[in-house]
Amino acid sequence: MKAIQITETGGADVLKFRDLDTPTPGAGQALIEVKAAGINFIDIYFREGRYPSPLPFVPGQEGAGVVVALGDNVSSVRVGEHVAWCGVQGAYAQYAVVPESRLVRMPDSMTPQQAASVMLQGMTAHYLAHSTYALKSGDTALIHAGAGGVGLLLTQVAKMLGAYVITTVSTREKAHLSRAAGADHVVLYSETDFAAQARSLTDGLGVDVVYDSVGKTTFEQSLEALKARGMLVLFGGASGVVPPFDLARLSTMGSLYVTRPTLASYTASRAELEWRAADVLRWVEAGKLKLRTEHVYPLADAALAQRAIEGRKTTGKVLLIP
Repeated sequence: MKAIQITETGGADVLKFRDLDTPTPGAGQALIEVKAAGINFIDIYFREGRYPSPLPFVPGQEGAGVVVALGDNVSSVRVGEHVAWCGVQGAYAQYAVVPESRLVRMPDSMTPQQAASVMLQGMTAHYLAHSTYALKSGDTALIHAGAGGVGLLLTQVAKMLGAYVITTVSTREKAHLSRAAGADHVVLYSETDFAAQARSLTDGLGVDVVYDSVGKTTFEQSLEALKARGMLVLFGGASGVVPPFDLARLSTMGSLYVTRPTLASYTASRAELEWRAADVLRWVEAGKLKLRTEHVYPLADAALAQRAIEGRKTTGKVLLIP
């Protein structure tokens, strides 16, 4: 099979397009013919070595496709069914082995491209808004990277829950996309101090929660944007790792909360995975959650696709097609 393989960590040039043996499913696993694979920042963290993984490995944490073979003791999926998954390495390939426990059946009306666009980022938006900081009507949320894959979905979910949403973006074109997703106010962070703007929009109080996927360059101002006892949800580090931080400062800034969640922790049980996936897939099917997937690359161009994400040249979801 054709696949992307990493034999050493580093820049995008370590993503090698190669011929590898098609994997064989073991007990409790299914072999999936991958029809679409999602690209996410977590793939870049693994590529860089920020998140360790035994070498060599096939990257890719998210995909959708067709079940073509089953290992022993698999009962919940059958050959020929269309499924999707996330949180399992190996999606940048024509075939991937996935544990039965992580597979979700796709709705009949949904394409693999749609499913691969929403499993990781859609469930991330779900847990951020429903569990990490459970938004309610009247809350004010600041969402960084408002035109990114998670940002566009999280904005829509936050609006479903009745929140007032402020987003940050880098360009006027991205601002238009963020407003179309439902943002109440969009800040061009290249021109405006977003923390000052957030306080101005809340009569000086600050926002209830900041959802920050950027990290190093936004962390300090994100704290400044919060109201007393507000929460900073740091769920990514697109600009780099946040330096060591003295927790005592949280007390002087208003008894603030900071958390660093991951999707794995919020889909650890099968019941929680099914809850989040069912909600997200149902919203897409009903048209309540709109996807943006204009960045589609062939598998061989995985390095080009990751460079585009790192260079902030994309909006919405980025896909690979084997």
